[in-house]
Amino acid sequence: MKLLFLGDIMGSTGREAVLRQVPIWRREWALDAVIVNGENAVNGKGINRETVQKLLAAGIDVITTGNHAFDVKGEISCFEDFPTLLRPLNFLPRTPGRGSCIFTTAHGQKMLIINPIAQLFMPQMVNSPFYAVDDLLRQYTLGGNVNAIFLDFHTETTAEVQALAWHLDGRVSSVIGTHTHVPTADTMILPGGTAFQSDAGMCGDYMSVLGVMHPRAIETFTNNYIADRKMEPAKGPATLCGVYLEIHDTTGKCTRVEPVRFGPHLINTVPFA
Repeated sequence: MKLLFLGDIMGSTGREAVLRQVPIWRREWALDAVIVNGENAVNGKGINRETVQKLLAAGIDVITTGNHAFDVKGEISCFEDFPTLLRPLNFLPRTPGRGSCIFTTAHGQKMLIINPIAQLFMPQMVNSPFYAVDDLLRQYTLGGNVNAIFLDFHTETTAEVQALAWHLDGRVSSVIGTHTHVPTADTMILPGGTAFQSDAGMCGDYMSVLGVMHPRAIETFTNNYIADRKMEPAKGPATLCGVYLEIHDTTGKCTRVEPVRFGPHLINTVPFA
């Protein structure tokens, strides 16, 4: 099974680049599934119905989110209406939406996608991601009733995502971090067959501060009084960042993982030159 995961889509520049490139990669790389994190897709914070529809129409199968999932007002129904639009798994139980889904590929392979969020340095009150994932996995067996299990772990710290990856090694196909908007250089397969990368990076303009126009970002570090704290996403050419994975059809273990960086500002690396 061939899977592409793309990190946080940051604003319109990242969104349009993803919409252009995913259909090309889907065809040329013969992908079985495409997952993206869409929590920053609308003006840098949140997602809406129109964006979900465009992403799904472009060949994206599952959309994960994070702490900004509900930041676009009036769009909460999206998380009920679209089964493959996820909010964090370990949000409190009365929260609308779902934190996991089963996606079936064109070849009939069943993939479980899970979207936990970290406890460290996050604004929301959430349950333990470790216990939440453990509870969910009591229903599923890798290589048994599902062919693959993919986690987008939305985290502020590399330590928390590394710890969860080791905790789940051999029980899931991959644990990939999102949220910091910076692609990390620790792509690997753990001994039990679980692929790991601390952060996939973002899909956006890297001539910025985490996708935000740098003058406004600098101001937050140099001035205690800011009349307008709205952070404008940078609108230059986007670099797409994520992870490409190959997963064994029977065991569900990862057999190949490669970082994906494609665009004008970072050193490019793609799985198929």
